[in-house]
Order: sequence, then structure tokens, then C-alpha cells
Amino acid sequence: MKILFIFLIAIPLTGSAQEWQAELMAGVAGYNGDLTQHRVNLEELRPAVNFDIKYNSGDFVNVRFGLAYGRIGAADKNNTSQLLKDRNLSFVSNIAEINAIVEVSLADPETYTSYPYVLGGVGVFHFNPFTTDDQGKKVFLRPLSTEGEGLKEYPDRKKYALTQMCIPVGLGWRMLLKQKWILSIEFGYRITFTDYLDDVSTSYVNLSVLAQEKGAEAAALSYRGKGPLTAADIRGNPANKDVYYFGGLKIGTALRNLFGHR
Repeated sequence: MKILFIFLIAIPLTGSAQEWQAELMAGVAGYNGDLTQHRVNLEELRPAVNFDIKYNSGDFVNVRFGLAYGRIGAADKNNTSQLLKDRNLSFVSNIAEINAIVEVSLADPETYTSYPYVLGGVGVFHFNPFTTDDQGKKVFLRPLSTEGEGLKEYPDRKKYALTQMCIPVGLGWRMLLKQKWILSIEFGYRITFTDYLDDVSTSYVNLSVLAQEKGAEAAALSYRGKGPLTAADIRGNPANKDVYYFGGLKIGTALRNLFGHR
């Protein structure tokens, strides 16, 4: 393995220069939160795409601006804990993100054609969790206030915003192909400041109050367990914020190659 690593980064690179590049990534999106038990849940991965415009400095540090789109989701039926299975919650959400990211190469791009890099930046994303009710109908969850958000009976529970900031961090491996195309494998985590990507954060509210304020469907989708709601039933854990992530294979090239300029 050590010999392979040395071989991958030891090929001389020629022709690297300052220029604008375009990158397109196809891959997957996922999430970690109140409905998952692992940092990366392979069963819940869904398709994602990403497009970047990057300024390649020809040195260690590059800056890029990107658009990303993917779908995240999870369901308690896929968890191994019986407590979570009995909770029986689920959600899906599309994620649309714009970002500005700095990449730092971990080897000299002027010397090597293949090398690792790390990334960090800032982004803004939009989400809108929904689920399927017992009749198979798609229902958006935020308007239902399933945990009492925005209700006068629960003044400490505010409505969560559907557009929020995130902090992208991640790593990747880049390889130059025939002096024109750049192939990368990348994984990027999004640190968020919300616990409501999945519409699940804290404890259950009084279902009678919720039904009176928001309707019977709100109460039915707030508690989907078997039998009556008890004090021992757990809905969410407000101690940890939710995160989502993108990963995949990326192909890039200089803009001059796309528009025929030399």
C-alpha cells in the first residue's frame, strides 16, 4: 500500500497554471441525526449532484463556488434498536445548497499529478422535510408543528427556518488525466445549526392540544408508535445538531477547454 501511495503522487505534473475551471460531481447524499444510529448510513444514501466554478491558483490553495442538490432521508424501520423501530418515524427532504469553499492541497500541484486535499468553507442550504401518511399521501411536516413549534402552549419551541447556513468540511483525492481532465473523489460533511432536518428534535407534546391547534393529521404524524403515548417514549435528542453530506466522483476541466479558447 505504501508503494502504491508513493507511485500515485510521484508522477511529475506539467502545464499547471492559474485558470478558472468547471467541475461536475455525481454521487450520493446522506444525513446523520435523530433517525440514524451511524455517522454514515449506507442504507439511506440517495442521489446527489454538484457543480463548481473554481479558481485554480496553480499552488496549494484554490477557491471554488458551487451549487449542490441531493435528497436525504431516514426511517426508523431501518434502525437496529427496537426502541427506534417502535418510534416508527420517517422523513425525506431535498437539499439545495450554494457554497464558497477553500481547498488546500496536501502535496505540491506543480510537482505531482495525483494528491489528496482538504476543504472548508461556508454555505446556505434549503430543506423541507416530508413524510408519507398511513394512506400513502406525501405530507410536509413543518406546517404541522409536530413538536409544538410556534404554538402558544409551547412558547419555548420556535418555528425552524427552512433556509439556513452550513459549514462544509471534507477531503478528497485529485488526479490529472492527460493534461486536460481532472478526476476527483470527494466527501464533504455539512455542519448545520439546526436539529430539524428530520423534523425531530426533542420531546412529544400533548397530542390533544396538537390535534386541536393543527388537526388530527398533525397528532397522528407526531406520534406513530403502537399503543398510547407514555412518558417513556422518546422522540428526539436536542443535544446534537443534524448534519448532511455529499460524496462522489468529480470530473473537471479548464473553462478554456469547454469554450474552445487556447
